[in-house]
Amino acid sequence: MLETVKYLIGSAGASGFSSKSTAEQVTDACPDLRSITAIITGATSGIGAETARVLAKRGARLVLPARSLKAAEDTKARILSEIPESQIIVMWLDLSSLDSVRRFVSEFESLDLPLNLLINNAGKFSYDHGISEDGVEMTFATNYLGHFLLTKLLMKKMIETAKSSGVEGRIVNVSSSIHSWFSGDMIRYLRLITKNKSDYDGTRAYALSKLANVLHTKELDRRLREMEANVTANCVHPGIVRTRLTRDREGLVTDLVFFLASKLLKTIPQAAATTCYVATNPRVENASGKYYSDCNESSPSKLGSSLAEAARLWAVSEKMVSTDSNIPVDQFYPV
Repeated sequence: MLETVKYLIGSAGASGFSSKSTAEQVTDACPDLRSITAIITGATSGIGAETARVLAKRGARLVLPARSLKAAEDTKARILSEIPESQIIVMWLDLSSLDSVRRFVSEFESLDLPLNLLINNAGKFSYDHGISEDGVEMTFATNYLGHFLLTKLLMKKMIETAKSSGVEGRIVNVSSSIHSWFSGDMIRYLRLITKNKSDYDGTRAYALSKLANVLHTKELDRRLREMEANVTANCVHPGIVRTRLTRDREGLVTDLVFFLASKLLKTIPQAAATTCYVATNPRVENASGKYYSDCNESSPSKLGSSLAEAARLWAVSEKMVSTDSNIPVDQFYPV
């Protein structure tokens, strides 16, 4: 109850920020970002677009990968109309396709740019069952597996950039408190919903993918520390906000639910605040493997805190993105 009251009134936490803080407010004191290159997925609308706008305002060079180049170009145009000096590169990427992720990374590397900041923001929620071209349930493929491969392939570039520039690299995985709604065996459930449409539940599938984002952060942090890399990895819960994430289910019921929950909803500038805080604020320097909510360190679910489950998911994910063999998902359980 106390936490709910603090959330509603916008009581500041240890960081000095709260649920009411905006992305612009939390980046007011950040260093000049003109030397920073950032990749932001899902920046064509909502939280991602606001994150991109604010980082551009602080001087960062942006790379905006998107499945819809038109939508990305529209985002770029909106930012340039406000901040004409912005440096923005639009590139094509379909996160549900592992081949597309590989091609994006290859094309990005050909630009010979540094990479200081990777924000894995893109997310999909669907009530309808779908399978990716790689044979994986679509929500998991888009929200987690594509980002897993993207991060894996860009890690070397980030480590090299941090070493040559002396500036800490940061990876920010955008998750959700909904990750705590999932319980049970992750890999078993992924197998079920990949093989059988009748076992699919949109909300549980989304919770699974968001839990995977949290666990990815845990194991990624461990590996970065093991390599003594000057790169951190953290996870954020942006808060509840009505964005295009709900575009698969519009109508009276959805509108009514959002109206009744309006006191708990954040504005988009407020929802982008935690991502921008973790990506830029000096107070987060050297912090890694953490989970943030309302611009303050918080705690993930018990399952989301499991180092053993994080290592297990990583091992399965490596097999799933491997180019050496095409391993059917039904062979991933048990692990």
